[in-house]
Amino acid sequence: MLDFIRIACAVPAVAVGDVKKNTEDICAYIEKADAREADIVLFPEMAMTGYTCQDLFFQDTLYEGVKQGLRKIMACSQKHPALTAVVGLPVRAGGQMFNCAAVISGGKLHGLVPKTYIPNYNEFYEKRWFSSGTELTDRIASMDLTLDGEPVYVPILANAVFRIGNGTLVGIEICEDLWTPLPPSTMLALRGAEVILNLSASNETIGKRGYRRDLVKHQSAALNCVYAYCSAGSTESTQDLIFSGQSLIAENGVLLAETGEPIATDYLLIQDCDLGKLRADRRRNKSFQDAAQQYGSQRAIQTETFAGNLRADGTIYPLQKLPFVPSAKQDRIQRCMEIFHMQVAGLKQRLSAIGGAKAVIGISGGLDSTLALLVSVEAMRQLGRPAQEVCGVTMPCFGTSDRTYHNSWELMKTLGISCKEINIKEAVSLHFADIGHDANVHNGTYENSQARERTQILMDYASVVGGIVVGTGDLSELALGWCTYNGDHMSMYGVNASIPKTLIRWMIDAISEMPEFAAARPVLQDILDTPISPELLPPDAEGKIAQHTEDLVGPYALHDFFLYYVLRFGFTPTKIYTLACRAFADDFDAPTVKKWLKVFYRRFFSQQFKRSCMPDGVKVGSVTLSPRGDWRMPSDASARLWLEEVERL
Repeated sequence: MLDFIRIACAVPAVAVGDVKKNTEDICAYIEKADAREADIVLFPEMAMTGYTCQDLFFQDTLYEGVKQGLRKIMACSQKHPALTAVVGLPVRAGGQMFNCAAVISGGKLHGLVPKTYIPNYNEFYEKRWFSSGTELTDRIASMDLTLDGEPVYVPILANAVFRIGNGTLVGIEICEDLWTPLPPSTMLALRGAEVILNLSASNETIGKRGYRRDLVKHQSAALNCVYAYCSAGSTESTQDLIFSGQSLIAENGVLLAETGEPIATDYLLIQDCDLGKLRADRRRNKSFQDAAQQYGSQRAIQTETFAGNLRADGTIYPLQKLPFVPSAKQDRIQRCMEIFHMQVAGLKQRLSAIGGAKAVIGISGGLDSTLALLVSVEAMRQLGRPAQEVCGVTMPCFGTSDRTYHNSWELMKTLGISCKEINIKEAVSLHFADIGHDANVHNGTYENSQARERTQILMDYASVVGGIVVGTGDLSELALGWCTYNGDHMSMYGVNASIPKTLIRWMIDAISEMPEFAAARPVLQDILDTPISPELLPPDAEGKIAQHTEDLVGPYALHDFFLYYVLRFGFTPTKIYTLACRAFADDFDAPTVKKWLKVFYRRFFSQQFKRSCMPDGVKVGSVTLSPRGDWRMPSDASARLWLEEVERL
């Protein structure tokens, strides 16, 4: 199950007081939403009458029209049983009138939810007409709705959580409820609601649009929920106010959809939302559960399950091929620089705590060591220490290409650090002789011996100069175990440990624009253009890199996509495969995605022992593999269930 829900915000061109016309429009939008396979269609506050009816709300003729219109909407919904409609209307009960939301599905009115907070300040006079839902606390109220000549009493439920489809829990609040210190949606979420619907008629004033957007985003983040806000459009009365029709759909702090026009009406805003993400976060977030236990103990009224299973398949859900990399340039640069400053701060503190230690780094001419070097140089600069206290060591061997060799030296010299070259060919060859390995056999022993020799040199050289070895390995390599145990796997502080490979390239690009690194910009650009390789096998006949990592382990773009959804949300292989096939439709066919997904799970499980003893390194994002941070996993866990599911795809 993919766990998506499709929500539509429908804003008809309301005719104030013309319930018949408004009812027809509502039914038309129900049909449109159902044709788009929406699971919920949400209408504005007082959609049946118009919010700006004022004293017309007291008129019996208007109210009789509301009851007739409600019956027509129910009849319409019977033709669209998979869709739940939520419509705003006035309701009389117990000698009072309430501003309500009607929840309708399959020809049945499942309940009425009253507005809790009734604004009566500035331009608002709602208490002139409506009572608060809090007045229903100690008694049961209902609406008398005659059907086929028989009275039918529909309950008004102040604390209702509606169970729809496959058990998705939905709560409702109305306009002003969101603008209060303690919105009803807070308690509804703590009592289980995963989706909050807000029927609104919020008039427009200068600056209000942005404030409204921030409110919706914040509430969705605070409650780990989907929050859909549907506001009355511009055909409401303009006697004293203008209504903009701004509708928004947010998911856990992320705005997924919003009307683009500043003043709008007569439209359908539709969006898929991922309930799987929300459920994963709620399971993981123990503070949410503690709050639910403390404040959500009063059980909300839950209706019987209605409507069919959710139909949304996520095809209109925004998917990023590179979930770690913001797509907008300015956002990407900002993200990269935030991470860079966190890396620098972490290394600064470690160097200071040790007491004047130097930073020792193995420089390969590749992306990872380049980023670690830039972090080290900036850390020294901020500490007020010379760049020469960063000690770069290049260690050419059998697989070193001319390009990476020259880039290593050019980068070190340009940055003004201490430079040292130690050719390890002779040492590794001697080691081969000691262990009885044929140097012509290019297997794991051939490659790992070089990686471990380099690490041994760095550790020993750090002792000579009074420094620490700054690790260069990144998050993607740790996930796949693409590092030599006790070789490049080991350091004294790993500055790249929680940065995925797909982001490192962009980080170097952003950092190269800093004035402090202007002189190094040309060599940094060439490093960015260099193929990713550990360079542990000899170059080809033309002296170029022969060993390309992504040919061996798979595309990092795919692996980082898999990693994000495995660690961040715990999704199943089926869901991750489905999402990856959509996101990379223009890049990889389905068999290729399946092939590398299988490789990912096999390597992720089998290489946990390397992550169980990884060095310290600062966490910079929501995903990390540190055994002291976010990820704890037995090194001998079986991948069988995951691999069998991949095989069935």
